[in-house]
Amino acid sequence: MELAAILTLTTIAVTLVTLAVTRISPDVILMGALALLVLTGVLTPAKALVGFSNPGVMTIAVLYVVAAGLKETGAIQWLVHRLLGQPEKLREAQLRVLMPASALSAFMNNTTVVAMFIPAIQEWAGRLRLPPSKLLLPLSYAAIIGGTCTLIGTSTNLVVDGLLQSMTGAGLGMFSLTWVGLPLVIVGGTFLYFFADRLLPNRQGALEQLESAREYAVEVSVDRNGPLVGRTISGAGLRHLSHGYLADIERQGRLLTAVPPETELMAGDILIFIGAPECARELRRIQGLKPAGGDVHKLDIDHHRRCLVEAVIGPDFAGLGQTVRETRFRSRYQAVILSISRHGKRLPGKLGSISLQVGDTLLLETAQDFVEQYRYRKDFLLISGLNDSTPPDFRKAPLALTILLGMVITSATGMLSILEAALLAGGCMLATKCVPASKARRSVDISVIVVIAASFALGEAMRSTGAADEIAQWLLMIDQLPPWVALAFVYLLTVCFTELITNNAAAVLMFPIATAVANQLGVDFMPFVVAIMFAASASFMTPLGYQTNLMVLGPGGYLFSDYFRLGAPLSLIVAATAIMLIPLVWPFY
Repeated sequence: MELAAILTLTTIAVTLVTLAVTRISPDVILMGALALLVLTGVLTPAKALVGFSNPGVMTIAVLYVVAAGLKETGAIQWLVHRLLGQPEKLREAQLRVLMPASALSAFMNNTTVVAMFIPAIQEWAGRLRLPPSKLLLPLSYAAIIGGTCTLIGTSTNLVVDGLLQSMTGAGLGMFSLTWVGLPLVIVGGTFLYFFADRLLPNRQGALEQLESAREYAVEVSVDRNGPLVGRTISGAGLRHLSHGYLADIERQGRLLTAVPPETELMAGDILIFIGAPECARELRRIQGLKPAGGDVHKLDIDHHRRCLVEAVIGPDFAGLGQTVRETRFRSRYQAVILSISRHGKRLPGKLGSISLQVGDTLLLETAQDFVEQYRYRKDFLLISGLNDSTPPDFRKAPLALTILLGMVITSATGMLSILEAALLAGGCMLATKCVPASKARRSVDISVIVVIAASFALGEAMRSTGAADEIAQWLLMIDQLPPWVALAFVYLLTVCFTELITNNAAAVLMFPIATAVANQLGVDFMPFVVAIMFAASASFMTPLGYQTNLMVLGPGGYLFSDYFRLGAPLSLIVAATAIMLIPLVWPFY
């Protein structure tokens, strides 16, 4: 083995260990490995940076913008609530989780899909008196498996397709993987449906306790033209919010207290919620509710530039001792007070009649630049913005879904390549203002893009130095190894890498090894390339291998052992099915 190959394998080994056992950010580790390969002369700068111009990587970056448009318009929430409905039993709830999650993840970023499903499932769990642990991990697994059905379902598919295009000049079609992905969804979904309840524990999620948070009373009204009129409180999903609870309903001048969950909502009802600051953010994302105070609609601020802010009144505030109405707060600060907390407790009574004091904490709806504008002013002691609190613009949800459908159709029919269709969809999201340019820019996860692109340098080093061929020879030490056994080796090695490091990095590292194995066996490389796609996404045994697994860890109250208990048999079933089907769709000879 040449010195360059030894240096490459040593660099990769150190990179893998560092990723697995340290808390250093993956993008820093992989860029460090890239720099080392360039400085030692193993790779030229042009070859080391080839990942940053790969069409698969660029497609992932553009799809972040498309996903941002779907999120900003509330399109995913709109879909989730219509697909999930209101199940009454655990079995029905599991079925309603597994089918929509896997279907949506085939065409959308599965991280976004899981993020939107979690609150709805938490509401189910509270209403049905079920532990969320029975539903959230199956949600993550269904989203992972569903993403394998199409080329755009996971970033891993796009990364491997980009490598394939660089090597052969041709890539896979939108639905090329469906012949294997769809059976995996059926087999994996069936296993989860029958065994998730038995293998997962009864455990509650680690929800925030309202008693330890600043408490506000937030008032919203039922929109006369919205979808909530005539629905019950539980049917509208208002019974078990993550950050607050419904205390009272004001209806035609009468105050209804301790309202039962079967109470029907009427147009114009004013709902009074008590909870943490995040309760207001949660309520703004429910279609059919609007702020009860008319002042919010008088704000001269574009919808997409609004956010929620907490501000603590200082001793130099001009309206001390005056009521909210007398301070003319909206016209002075271009902000509307939604609620007031004093000494950590909500203040009862009409908001406009409350006299303001030093130390009062105001929950405001205002412009996104409010924090920067007033941070150093003496009016307020402390100002803090709530993350991700811009209310969705539900009016544009159908438009955003139409753009997504257009992207899928144009790429599936061959009218445009995946990258071209994604660029067109991203441009349409910006042109129609489904997402503003500033938020589109912030939505692109640069660290993920850097990790993927830098991983290409490691793969290129393995190929050009012959290190991949050496590893392939080690894998094929047994004489006359059948191709399907070699395929199983490649699949299982990829799964091991995925559980230890990121799925995209695992796919890039395994690509040159897989093609080298195919060449030494004298068979077609496509079965091995496709096996990497499925194996790199099949991360079920730890919460670290895939982001959606980590997202449900806290809300589901899971332990690491829970992932292995359900994930290990699922991994075996998915692996056996994939290894059996892949050679039937892409023959070895």
